[in-house]
Amino acid sequence: GPAEAQPLIDMIRSSLAHILINRDGPSLQPGSRSYERAWIRDGAMISEALLRTDHAPVAREFLDWYSGYLFSNGKVPCCVDHRGADSVPENDSSGEYLWLVDRLDRYTQDRAALERVWPKVTLAFGYLDQLRRSERTPEVLASADRAFYGMMPASISHEGYFAKPMHSYWDDFWTLAGLRSAVRLARERDDGPALERADAALQEFRTDLAASLAATIEQHKIDYLPGCAELGDFDATSSTVALTPAGESNRLPQAVLQRTFEKYWENFVARRDGVKPWKDYTPYETRVIGSFVRLGWRDRAQELVRFFMNDRRPAAWNQWAEVVGRDPREPRFVGDMPHGWVASDFVRAARELFAYERETDDALVLAAGIDPRWLDGEGIAVAGLQTVYGPLEYSLRREGPGSLHLRIGSGAHPPGGVVITVGTVEYRYDRFPV
Repeated sequence: GPAEAQPLIDMIRSSLAHILINRDGPSLQPGSRSYERAWIRDGAMISEALLRTDHAPVAREFLDWYSGYLFSNGKVPCCVDHRGADSVPENDSSGEYLWLVDRLDRYTQDRAALERVWPKVTLAFGYLDQLRRSERTPEVLASADRAFYGMMPASISHEGYFAKPMHSYWDDFWTLAGLRSAVRLARERDDGPALERADAALQEFRTDLAASLAATIEQHKIDYLPGCAELGDFDATSSTVALTPAGESNRLPQAVLQRTFEKYWENFVARRDGVKPWKDYTPYETRVIGSFVRLGWRDRAQELVRFFMNDRRPAAWNQWAEVVGRDPREPRFVGDMPHGWVASDFVRAARELFAYERETDDALVLAAGIDPRWLDGEGIAVAGLQTVYGPLEYSLRREGPGSLHLRIGSGAHPPGGVVITVGTVEYRYDRFPV
C-alpha cells in the first residue's frame, strides 16, 4: 500500500510477531506474565488470525494439543496451564472448540487431521447439546425467565459477569457458531446420522435464540442487541460475534442490529471528541472495525483504525495492553503488553479491511474497508492472504474519476464470486483470473 497505509501494515506484522512470541510450545497464550495459560476462547480467535496469515501449522499444533485436555464427558475446558485443565464452567468453550476445528478444516482441507480429532468433536457436540437442552424445559418456558429458554446456562465466560454468572449472549452466539460448524463438519465427512443430529440442534437453537432476544428486548425496553438476558445491557464489543463468527447478521432484526452499532458509534464519537469522560477501555474493541466493514461503514471503520492506532503504548512498539488508559502515565493494571488476544482481534479486523468472507452468499468481498485515498498512484496489492476459498491475490488502483483497475489472481474460488463495491454499485466476478 501507499506510505499512509504502512503503519497499519506494520501493525499487522508486529501483532503476528507478538502472538508467536507469546507461544509456549503448542500453547497459544495471550501473555507471558498475567496470562501465562491457554484459553480455548483466546486460542480459537488467535488461531483464526494465524490461519488468515498463512500460519496454519501453528494453529493445528494448538488444536491437537488442546484436544488432549477435553474431559471424558465432552466438556471443553475454558483454559489449560501447567496444572492441567481448568474445570470452571465457561459456556462459550464448546462452540469455540467446534468452530476452531471447522476453521482448520476449511483453511487446510486436511481430512486426515479431521478424522484424527473427530471423536473429540462428537464428544464436544454432545456436551454442548446437553447444556442447551438443560434450559429448554416447560418450567423455564412458563416462568418470568422466558428469555432463558433453550439458551446456554449462566456462566462467567464474559469477564463483565465475573462477579455473578449471567445468561450471556456471547455464549449463545458462540454456541450458534459451534453448531453451524458441527453441521458443516458432519456434511464434510458424509456422516448422515451426525449431520441429522447437528442440523436439528442448529435449527432448534436458532429459533430459541431469536425468541430469547425478542423477549429480552421487550422486557428491558431496549432497541439494541443485549449483552445478557438478565440485564439487557449494552455491549457492542461482545455483540460483534453475532456477525462473525456466528454469521447471523441476515437473520437478526435489522433495525436492532443497525441500532446496536449506531449506538456504539455515538458513544465512540463522544469519547473521541472529549464530550464523554472516560478513563480506560480494552482494545478488544478493535474487532468492531470488522463489524463496521461488514455493515458497509467504510469511513467509520477508518475512523476507528485511526483512534486505536493512536493508543499504541509505546507507539513505536506496535502493541496494546489488555487495558488502555486515557492518561498514559497513570499507574494501572494493564494485563500483559503485548496481549495476544488483543493482537489477534486487530489482525482479524485489519484483514477484513482488505477482504472478508460473506456467509450470506458465499462471496469474497474485497477492499470494503480501504481508505479510498489508498487507491491513488499504485494503489494496494495483496498476495498470499488465506481465505476459506483459497489463497487470495489481487491489486486495486484508481485509473481516473469513477474508474478502478482490479486484478484478481486464480487462487481463491468463492462459490458466490468476488465482490467489490464502487460508489453505490456492487460488481461481482465469478471467473478467475480477472
